[in-house]
Amino acid sequence: MTKLSLLDLVPVTQGGSVSQSLANAADLARHAESLGFYRYWTAEHHGMEGIASAATSIVLAHVAGATSTIRVGAGGIMLPNHAPIVIAEQFGTLDALFPGRIDLGLGRAPGSDQRVAAAMRRNLDSDPNAFPRDVVELQSYFADDSRTGIRATPGAGANVPLYILGSSLFGAQLAAMLGLPYAFASHFAPAALDDALAIYRERFEPSAVLAEPYAMCAYNVFAADSEEEAELLASSMQQSFVALRTGNPGPLPPPVPSYRDSLPPQARQMLDGVLSATAIGTRDQVGEKMRAFVKRTNADELILTSSIFDHDARKRSLTIAADAFTSEEMMAA
Repeated sequence: MTKLSLLDLVPVTQGGSVSQSLANAADLARHAESLGFYRYWTAEHHGMEGIASAATSIVLAHVAGATSTIRVGAGGIMLPNHAPIVIAEQFGTLDALFPGRIDLGLGRAPGSDQRVAAAMRRNLDSDPNAFPRDVVELQSYFADDSRTGIRATPGAGANVPLYILGSSLFGAQLAAMLGLPYAFASHFAPAALDDALAIYRERFEPSAVLAEPYAMCAYNVFAADSEEEAELLASSMQQSFVALRTGNPGPLPPPVPSYRDSLPPQARQMLDGVLSATAIGTRDQVGEKMRAFVKRTNADELILTSSIFDHDARKRSLTIAADAFTSEEMMAA
């Protein structure tokens, strides 16, 4: 049975605050836990007014401390921004605080632009082998195998499963080569989804941590009691994507009725492309779309995400989606 999980970008809304966004993140994670979600992930972004998860390991400690059973992790840490030993220490600390509940997804994008990357005092390495080397170095710290000559404390011997993230074919190839689970960012970059999953499964080499391929796919869901309400909820995220693509990112805006219909054809086409892995509608509508997506991808895990302006509406959307998904899965079993 396909697992159901949650990706939360900890959105900062127009007129809201980072403090409120972090409080909402903990509350949302508790809610997901009560609904039976398998894991909660957040992601590293920098220099973005609408996302409060830049200090990712601190946010994860906050969320893990507010929950008790749900797995908590990064989806992901952008490893080019960091020395691997620092990430080993951070996530080794999280594992010591919350044993057996911490995940670490790794991406090779900087999660920022060149100016922000420079401000972080990191020189982005153009060598395509830099990211794989960093992943292997990080594995060594957790394994405590002495290959680096340095012992990470905390970190050595930590039980922190690694996942490779991707929105292209590179991550699929690396995850297959290392025998690691693979998570595809289909919630905003779905174009290479099918090819990436095929490459990952065809080239997968069993490892000490994973005997068979394990694929996670991110999926946007905006669920409500009526189709009209769901369309309205989705308009905040649609506005954010348009703003990002036109170089004007900012806090998550309030919903606007008929927003998509107000856009010129080119902008609508862009939205339909980047958000093609999305379900908008009532319980039955999102259930049908989620089931079709799982059938298409054969995903081992579906990780839901949605940036909804109103926190209670976001929780309600998750409740509807979880109920629909559980029912659909039971019907398919």
